[in-house]
Amino acid sequence: MKPTKIRKRMMYTATAHLLSKQLGSHLSKDLKGKYHCKSMRVIEGDSVKVLRGEFKGIEGKVTRISTEKRGIAIEGIKREKLKGGNVDIYIHPSNVLITSLNLEDKWRQSRLEGQKPKAAKVAAPEKEVKPKEQKEASKEKPKEVKSVDKKTSKPKTEKKGTTK
Repeated sequence: MKPTKIRKRMMYTATAHLLSKQLGSHLSKDLKGKYHCKSMRVIEGDSVKVLRGEFKGIEGKVTRISTEKRGIAIEGIKREKLKGGNVDIYIHPSNVLITSLNLEDKWRQSRLEGQKPKAAKVAAPEKEVKPKEQKEASKEKPKEVKSVDKKTSKPKTEKKGTTK
């Protein structure tokens, strides 16, 4: 079966939590620098900018998210119906850039603040060996080595580091 057919089948039969994961979008440069993460799931109240498609360049707040339609509705982007009235147009989140985040959710806020930059990891300082520990280390018993005596073919044990 072709990979495209497999991908379409996976999208059609995906469970709710997998569909929810597909509603993520990239963060703007200043948000990347502030929170040290590249992308995040879009939620209602986030401000986004459309990067691709018919509505390229339009900025607005997310008004609705649809996992069934796999898209987000942005205020200001609507289409008129023939019989009158307006309908939201759903845009895939991969085509938008998050410019500001809705931080009313405490869990989301704590998750963002918990992110640490990967480059700022500091190596743990090495232990300094105290003079007492050096003396104790040098007083350790020599290890015993087992070998076979070629003349008698009997095993014999020697202490490593000792001479006869």
